[in-house]
Amino acid sequence: MLNISERGAAMPESPIRKLVPFAQGAEQKGRTVYYLNIGQPDIKTPEVAIDALRIIDRDIIEYSHSAGGLGYRTGLTKYYNKLNFNITPEDIIVTTGGSEALVFAFNCCMNEGDEVIIPEPFYANYNGFAKISNVNIVPVTSTIENGFALPAISEFEKLITKKTKAILICNPGNPTGYLYSKEELETLRDIVKKHNLYLISDEVYREFCYDGKKHISIFNLDGIEENSIVVDSISKRYSMCGARIGAFISKNKKLMSTALKYAQARLSPPTLGQIAGEAALETPQSYFDEVSAEYVARRDVLVEGLNKIEGIFCPTPGGAFYAVASLPIENAEHFCQWLLEEFEYNNQTIMLAPAAGFYATKGLGKNQVRMAYVLNKDSLRNAIECLDQALKVYPNRTINKFVKAEI
Repeated sequence: MLNISERGAAMPESPIRKLVPFAQGAEQKGRTVYYLNIGQPDIKTPEVAIDALRIIDRDIIEYSHSAGGLGYRTGLTKYYNKLNFNITPEDIIVTTGGSEALVFAFNCCMNEGDEVIIPEPFYANYNGFAKISNVNIVPVTSTIENGFALPAISEFEKLITKKTKAILICNPGNPTGYLYSKEELETLRDIVKKHNLYLISDEVYREFCYDGKKHISIFNLDGIEENSIVVDSISKRYSMCGARIGAFISKNKKLMSTALKYAQARLSPPTLGQIAGEAALETPQSYFDEVSAEYVARRDVLVEGLNKIEGIFCPTPGGAFYAVASLPIENAEHFCQWLLEEFEYNNQTIMLAPAAGFYATKGLGKNQVRMAYVLNKDSLRNAIECLDQALKVYPNRTINKFVKAEI
């Protein structure tokens, strides 16, 4: 019998997608499934991007430069410099989604066995990127009780060793929706300066910040220009998940020349995606205003509805389009599978993502789920009603008591 590599066997399953067969089974029974498990927005892609694909007039869909087309990188530079990044096109490598940018970051900044500190819960695929890169994730735990705020600097200091090479954050956060304050980011700046670490910031949800709060990039912090790497993507900003276009951005010239070697090894980012991405840079501000207003409305429907259900606690996210909630259950994975296999309310059910898969520390998040408020408000209300009814009949319901807090 042929063997699978140890590395392949060690690759973690996606907690976001692993229950898909059960959702398909529910649909085969004729049930409506409300998919709150995955961040696939139902928001329309900007017309300027769709139009650019419709009018392509090329005889050949050729490779671009390995760093991405100069025209697109120049357009990106203008976009980022409006956000006070102060960069040039040479500071950008266009990648195949933000995922590839993270793989580049891990491989360029860390040797095999080195460590990256990440506040947990974190985007579950960071685990996979770390495995691919033979890097070890060291979690620093944030808690639902205070809305997943950045842990104290002392908690980071406890974890830093000779193997520590970087800190990675997602801002606003997936899965929590937490938006870091300027003071929290300055705390991270001080840590990376003191210990000579890289600071990698996944900023793909930058446009979606609510309640008057503003996004602050690590490129807006003084004194860590050589330490800073921004990972970006057009997937969520323009509702273009399938375009698979991201960016690796740094002012560290040695780091950029190293990352370019990885970019050359995979030849080039997708040409069609770059065409759409470059056109999307012309998206009017009114698009983002409307989308943000819609997400705020959806967030409020979801969070307010959840917190009205006995035993559920859900802090109010400050950005992105995710929320983590604790439920009056012991095992969210069992509950999520039960929802799809056994439960129905008016021939409807819901698909959630068990939150334990977003933690690196075993045992944490077992009674929590992540929900993506990417459905319309009526669908969200129906999903909340399904959840309320499900908890009333779920055989393994427990008591869950939290002091209600908001971020």
